[in-house]
Amino acid sequence: MPEGPSVKKFQLLTSPFVGQVVTKVGGSSRKINVNELKALKLQDSQVHGKNLFLAFVAAGDLLGLSAEELALQREACRGASSPAQEGQEQVCAPQTDLPEEEPQEVPHSICDAPDAGCAGNWLRVHFGLFGSIRANEFSRANKANKRGDWKDPIPRLVLHFESGGFLVFYNCRMHWCSSPMADPASDILSVEFHRGRALDALRTPNPVCYTLLDQRYFSGLGNIIKNEILYMAKIHPLTQGSLLAVSDLERLLDYAVQFSSDWLQSKLHGKGLHPQIYQKEQCPLGHAVMKETLGSSHGFKRLTWWCPQCQPAVPSETGNPSLVTK
Repeated sequence: MPEGPSVKKFQLLTSPFVGQVVTKVGGSSRKINVNELKALKLQDSQVHGKNLFLAFVAAGDLLGLSAEELALQREACRGASSPAQEGQEQVCAPQTDLPEEEPQEVPHSICDAPDAGCAGNWLRVHFGLFGSIRANEFSRANKANKRGDWKDPIPRLVLHFESGGFLVFYNCRMHWCSSPMADPASDILSVEFHRGRALDALRTPNPVCYTLLDQRYFSGLGNIIKNEILYMAKIHPLTQGSLLAVSDLERLLDYAVQFSSDWLQSKLHGKGLHPQIYQKEQCPLGHAVMKETLGSSHGFKRLTWWCPQCQPAVPSETGNPSLVTK
């Protein structure tokens, strides 16, 4: 699943199109009526954690409209297209959105109830296992699929703009909402990231590997970042945060912010990620790596890699060497 640095890169790809009008649409999404986007202006582009938010307004000035007039405008927009989206440019054969995604980290409220509409609304884009955005190019097949066919990926959404450029969205889920309603204080890539609040979350008796994936405090931090920074900090993933010194937790926070920022810069320069522990059989020192699916009993469980020698276990507060109940 794309993590914060990847989604931030996607947002930077959309930025040059802010202020431009959508002239042509396409794509296979059935979650939204893509025809509603035609002739709208991309007003803003924001990223919050693992979600991209795009604001669209009518090309004319809608700011002076009353709530009732705006509602009529939305109704007219919805009525302009049939359920079959008559007149929509079909880039490729229709295909339903993926029925399921990779399990998400502990969620938090990112936007309010979905609101089908067009003018003045925000389009929330959430990327699944392999979601992505491309600017001015389509993704091409680099290997055969499970059926042995060499078919290019089918876009969920294609937006052509007045400048002649276009954006292509793949493997993502989209719905309308009235505003992002996101908290930049929880975003690890935001200058407003609240270290104090994140530190308080880490100091609880919960295993640190659970807390790091809690998007209420570490929005944008995903499984790859979790594994890497725990190895860098030499902390066992199941260590209860309350047993660690504040200095250790501060260092873990430093790694979280720095690793995420460095990963983003690598992406912007076209460089790949070279993990130290994630999906490895040996750590950089040559020790055998452990792999196990870990997660709280009431939440999602994620594959976790760690080195037992570099990241020694810390007994729980009860002295149980197994750390916590898995």
